[in-house]
Amino acid sequence: MRAGLATSAVHAQDSAADARTAQAPASSPEDLPHIEDPQSIAPRDARELTQLFFRRLETLEEGTHAYQYARNTLIEMNLSLVRYAARRFRNRGDEMDDILQVGTIGLIKAIDRYDISRDVEFTTLAIPYITGEMRRFFRDTTWDVRVPRRLQELRVDLARAHEKLSGRLGRDPKISELAAELGISEDEVVEGQVAANGYNASSIDATFNDDGNDTPLADLIGERDAEMDLIEDLHALAPLLHQLEERDRHILEMRFGQEMTQAQIGKELGVSQMHVSRLLTRALARLRAGMLNEE
Repeated sequence: MRAGLATSAVHAQDSAADARTAQAPASSPEDLPHIEDPQSIAPRDARELTQLFFRRLETLEEGTHAYQYARNTLIEMNLSLVRYAARRFRNRGDEMDDILQVGTIGLIKAIDRYDISRDVEFTTLAIPYITGEMRRFFRDTTWDVRVPRRLQELRVDLARAHEKLSGRLGRDPKISELAAELGISEDEVVEGQVAANGYNASSIDATFNDDGNDTPLADLIGERDAEMDLIEDLHALAPLLHQLEERDRHILEMRFGQEMTQAQIGKELGVSQMHVSRLLTRALARLRAGMLNEE
């Protein structure tokens, strides 16, 4: 009975549309079958109705009531794809509601970007969008210590390689074996393992037993050294400076290294102070954008 739901709905819709051609505008929601509970439709019927609604969505004007009905129904009919993709994260417990929400965002993006003329199954596009939003959610929200995206992704690759090699070798893999499996250097493996420590951090109120005494972690760590931030910033800035043109590096060195004024720099280079100001602004904007991308 369920298997014939989509076909019957299509036939009924076509017949009703013919009978109402003179009375109803083309963008009327009555041009589409009324679905009382889209989420209760069986997956096979949902696939057929999804194609029908996408074909009609292309002919509707965005912002109209008919367009919103078609789009909202497509979302509700395909929420099962979000639940399906979320199964791999079912051990996350209390975060499941958040996972379903971000997965729904991925579903909506897939619906808005789907092109039915390409003759590709909607699920082929939707699943990567849905899982992509879920992975982005974990990447951006579950790290206790913020590390560069490159190291976040490396942690995932290392975890998968470790699990694979452990099953094959019957023991924990060595750094050299992980490096060979991933095709990276041993230094990169070590860097990824160190960065992985930032995924879960211990509370400074946690206690450690020292000679029979419970000592808070806060009593065992030193104070924050403000100069360390400067060292980290300079370390991140060095490769960005090398990407600048030689003239821009020379201007930055005169301005901040020799502490020359813009007028003095202009005289040294034979250009106007206004031109020096524009060059400095451009170079600093590039460095600032590069530093923000490293965060």
